[in-house]
Amino acid sequence: MYLKDLVERNRLQHPAEMEELLQFYASSVGSLSSFRKLSATFQSVKGVSLSVNTIGAYSKHLEDAFLIGRAVRYDIKGRRYIDSPLKYYFEDLGIRNACLNFRQQETNHLMENLIYNELRMWGFSVDVGSITVNGSGRNGVPSRQNLEVDFVANSGHRRYYLQSAFMIPDDEKREQETRPLRKISDSFRKIIVMYGNQRPYHNDDGFLIVSLRDFLKGPEVLDL
Repeated sequence: MYLKDLVERNRLQHPAEMEELLQFYASSVGSLSSFRKLSATFQSVKGVSLSVNTIGAYSKHLEDAFLIGRAVRYDIKGRRYIDSPLKYYFEDLGIRNACLNFRQQETNHLMENLIYNELRMWGFSVDVGSITVNGSGRNGVPSRQNLEVDFVANSGHRRYYLQSAFMIPDDEKREQETRPLRKISDSFRKIIVMYGNQRPYHNDDGFLIVSLRDFLKGPEVLDL
């Protein structure tokens, strides 16, 4: 019903490709998406020529219909936005699941989408944080690594950095989730949301660790 309305309203010439694009976004929740790579995939796999501009326009139609929402990458150290690639999340997870015939029920991806939706519902603008870290690789050769913070939530003068961590079973995973937050030099609050029933607490770095259940109780949890 949604797709039929979108195709008719916008007089789209590639309805089948619009449906495939929506299914791609449904199967890649929480992953970075590039219009250029999508255009190349349609050409190589389907033999269909969809320009970067067309894919961008189709994605905008899906946004305008409130099927998906975007999160743009934000360079935290450079304080600037990075136009591409970006992330898309579904406004309604039930529609997302229906698009995939209720397959691909990865809890970690659905949890990330849910956190995005809650932050938006609470009135925050939501970006994806990007941090470039300089270091040295083998034999002392300089290297650059890009670290990601799942969400940078802004509302007026307030800002929160959040990581969605389904589970932290070992030190390696803990380092993966906390390292990007430790590289942020400002004093805004840093929060890790985990699946489970643990009570809220602050770790040795001062980051708030909160369960998904407590997070969903309301925005007050951000200031515990």
